Amino acid sequence: MRYGRLADLVRLAMQMQGRADGLSLDDIGETFDVSRRTAERMRDAIRDAFPQTEELAEPGGRKRWRLPPGTAGRLADPTVDDIAALHRGAELARQSGDLTTADQLDTLSDRLRARLPGPKRAQLEPDIAALLEADGVALRPGPRERIPNDTLNTLREAILAGVWIDVDHRARATGLLSRNARLGPLAMLLGEGRQYLVAYSDYAQDVRLFALAGFERIEPTEDVFERPENFDLSAWMQRSFGIWQEEVYDIAWRFTPETATDARLYLFHPTQVMTDEPDGSLTVSFRAGGLREMCWHLFRWGDQVEIISPPELRDAMIAHVEEVRLR
Repeated sequence: MRYGRLADLVRLAMQMQGRADGLSLDDIGETFDVSRRTAERMRDAIRDAFPQTEELAEPGGRKRWRLPPGTAGRLADPTVDDIAALHRGAELARQSGDLTTADQLDTLSDRLRARLPGPKRAQLEPDIAALLEADGVALRPGPRERIPNDTLNTLREAILAGVWIDVDHRARATGLLSRNARLGPLAMLLGEGRQYLVAYSDYAQDVRLFALAGFERIEPTEDVFERPENFDLSAWMQRSFGIWQEEVYDIAWRFTPETATDARLYLFHPTQVMTDEPDGSLTVSFRAGGLREMCWHLFRWGDQVEIISPPELRDAMIAHVEEVRLR
């Protein structure tokens, strides 16, 4: 039985041509979320269409398959959707203040566009403009910090090189300047609002957050920085509702029946569990810290959400409301 989804087969051909080490059946199954038998049918369909498919043997007997460069021919030409996606990514990077990534995506878009036939290039610009407008990217509002390009470039290079950096950094909360602090940079958290560097602090002997706007000097060293053993950025971030790493609580919110439909569309936290209640309300539960940031978010829902637990979050919300009322 032959595999019949043309779009998947075209994508598979692109991947088999684009990866020097080829793809295994496990790779195909994971990428396309299919069974091993379906992965075998997809591989066979590619081998039927491209007899020049190369088979590679790995130690242990596992096999991989790849296509020599140029095999897929014009199938590898970019589509309007491909280039629009790059424009979309560049615009989002630009709005978040990451101008270097935006420029790199623009350059990649130019390279892909150069591969298109003349008629397709002529229709490209209006199609891209329409797609961006439909996505709301071109008109997306929202404040963000202006981070110097040199700061982003230097930190990105240090992260890729895996070296320690010596910095002068001014704390956002206190305004105090720490001179010659030694950090092991791990990742940058970019986006709307405030932006941060995740780094290992030699002084604190732990992973901490540093506001990007607070860096007044950054000097990469020649000393190799070894990431903390078993450090997982995704798992580390999931400990918090937003940015700040605080004590973890069992969180439960209940949205009214009137707003349950809207709330169901949100991913409040990667570990969330949603429960439909008999009265039509929706209970969302997860485990995380960051009570202050939860309060900031819950303000958006007004009286359409009830804090079930923990009591510390209810108390924090009441305190914030009182602060606002007294101003």
